[in-house]
Amino acid sequence: MSNDLLTIKQTASLLRVTDSVIKEMIKANVFETVKKGSTYKIRKDDVDEWLANLNDHELEQLALKRSVCRFSDYFKASNILFDFDADNKYEAIAEMSKKASELKIVRDHRWLYKIVVAREELVSTAIGKGVTLLHPRHFHPKKIKKPTIIFGRSKEEIEFNAIDNKPVNLYFLLLLHDDIQHLFSISYISRLLMHDDVLEVLRTETDPEIIRELLTKEVMNNK
Repeated sequence: MSNDLLTIKQTASLLRVTDSVIKEMIKANVFETVKKGSTYKIRKDDVDEWLANLNDHELEQLALKRSVCRFSDYFKASNILFDFDADNKYEAIAEMSKKASELKIVRDHRWLYKIVVAREELVSTAIGKGVTLLHPRHFHPKKIKKPTIIFGRSKEEIEFNAIDNKPVNLYFLLLLHDDIQHLFSISYISRLLMHDDVLEVLRTETDPEIIRELLTKEVMNNK
């Protein structure tokens, strides 16, 4: 029956992963495909059986792939701002706020600037290693069009009162809608930034697609 067959996109939605993950699984012969017209489909029974027989390691890998899929919902190559000019943290926050406005995530970059600065003045969001995780103090789902994470890099390193007393030139601006999204994203990004080679790419790469790929595949490699 046709209802027993899933497209790649439907299979990805069911497993809460990206289409590319399903394509990789097909190449690895995890799932067999059935050709229907011009499209390839997967038997739902095969997907259900595969899920039912996952061991602990495979469950962990699936969870990692789901994390990547979820982060990909918030982060795109267009969300990257390379090598902007800023002499202090206020100018840096202003540039990141303008980027959010250019992406039409918020209508007024001045409003966003004010609430991010207000949060920053409570306690620094700089987590060390030249990185800061900027965000508002409260969630504003009515003013932030969709959950979004923006990455930026300043030309110069800037004093940000970081916990390791080192200046910052890598910025993540977290514009999310609730605690679950926020805590997930903080955990995801922090795990990536444990690796010096990831930080090196973030500091030197000029291709947005490479940055996007790094931030949406590195966790899957379970480094």
